[in-house]
Amino acid sequence: MNWEQEGFSIVGEAANGREALEMIEACRPDIVITDIVMPVMDGEELTKVVKTRYPDIEVVVLSSFGEFEYVRSTFQSGVADYMLKPKLEPRELLQVLNKAAGRTGLRPNAAREAKASAAAAERLLEKITAGFELGGEADRADIRASFPHPVFRLLAVTAKDISEAAAAALQSMVGKRFPGAVCLPFPAGRGLTGFLLNGNADLQTQAPLDGLAAQWADAFGQAGTLLISRPYEDFMRTGDVLREQIHPLARRAFYRPDARWLTFAEDAAPPLTVEAFNLNQFTEAFKLMQFGEAFGGLRRHVEKLRAAGGMDVEEFKSFLNNMIFTITVLTENMGFDAQGLDKEKFRYFDAIQQARNAEEAAGILHAFTAEAERRLADSARNAARDNMKKLLDYIEQNYAEPLSLKEVAKHFHFNPSYLSSWFSARSGEGFVEYVNKIRIHKAAEMLRTGSGSIAEIGAKVGFPDHSYFCKVFKKFTGRSPSEYRRMTAGTARE
Repeated sequence: MNWEQEGFSIVGEAANGREALEMIEACRPDIVITDIVMPVMDGEELTKVVKTRYPDIEVVVLSSFGEFEYVRSTFQSGVADYMLKPKLEPRELLQVLNKAAGRTGLRPNAAREAKASAAAAERLLEKITAGFELGGEADRADIRASFPHPVFRLLAVTAKDISEAAAAALQSMVGKRFPGAVCLPFPAGRGLTGFLLNGNADLQTQAPLDGLAAQWADAFGQAGTLLISRPYEDFMRTGDVLREQIHPLARRAFYRPDARWLTFAEDAAPPLTVEAFNLNQFTEAFKLMQFGEAFGGLRRHVEKLRAAGGMDVEEFKSFLNNMIFTITVLTENMGFDAQGLDKEKFRYFDAIQQARNAEEAAGILHAFTAEAERRLADSARNAARDNMKKLLDYIEQNYAEPLSLKEVAKHFHFNPSYLSSWFSARSGEGFVEYVNKIRIHKAAEMLRTGSGSIAEIGAKVGFPDHSYFCKVFKKFTGRSPSEYRRMTAGTARE
């Protein structure tokens, strides 16, 4: 059945009686159609509760032939009508619904007319918030018909899509606090669900709106923060109010997830500014495998951005995603196994894009950097072992050459100062000390087994200066080369 064409609108569906009661509280429908057999709470109990709490709601029961006793019980509770499911057809159902609508004092045609009027109002709102100009006589007539009251205000929830129940509940809250006011939902951009309020002078007063916001926060706060514009009197200003008040409030709410609701204030303190992130410094630390320093600096910068709250929401999310991309590229360029990080980055991209506030988005980046740091530390340890072996093999093969720290660093594409500290950290001794130890070890072997002069042996192991060779040899062995030869060979050879 085409419900809308027949003048009816389905405002909600529920799987059982308990869900139905929650939805009825939020949506306040005119008619409820219920089955008898349902889990959690059946139709018999639901009917009793509905007619007790909401006597004006008409209830239509669906039943099978074997459920007549239950149906009789629902009639005693005040059910409007019932239908046998085997005979459930659109024509019969429509007749029952029209009868129920008549008892409520509603006319399906009136509902259809109201819906057409609401559609016209929605079109006007869509145009004005998209930046289109409205000025023709037809537009002005539609504005007068759709928004007959003198005061406007915009509300928005920081969620792109809220449930029908939540939207209906907010409209119901507005209706109770501002009787007769128009409350029209619309897509407000920037991940927001907007509501245009049009009412009388009481809409100028802030206290009832604060009360409404508190009620929303208690009931549906998990769905998003409620944003409230200042009152204005010209519908044509709606687009400007959305951009100049609601969107800045959305940015504030993004950085203040603890705020239960936010109201626009002209004298609000401007957001703090934060210096641009030093990407060169981050990259340099990363290339030197100083991952703790690199990631620590990134985390501190993100926390500064959060505290300042001045960056546009999409810009903030883009920065986080760009850093994830940069980390995966640097990891791959340095020869580390980045396959796992590269595959998972899209999951992190999506999670950051869906984040409802800065704290949540920053937490996702921190989770990525923690995982990256763990994986890089494992890869770095393996790479360090490989690099250390290559370096030691190189020294073993070239100890007789004039090996300097600068030349070895150039050969292995290291920064000399970094190579010095890196080598000392992994070998427990300085580079020069280690090279001299290898040379003295080789010289001692030659002194024990060879017949060359001490000067010749010193030159062969990389000490062209005889006196310096003797000095270093004694430092490592406790004896001069001559003493060592006599002691190990049993004869004195000069």
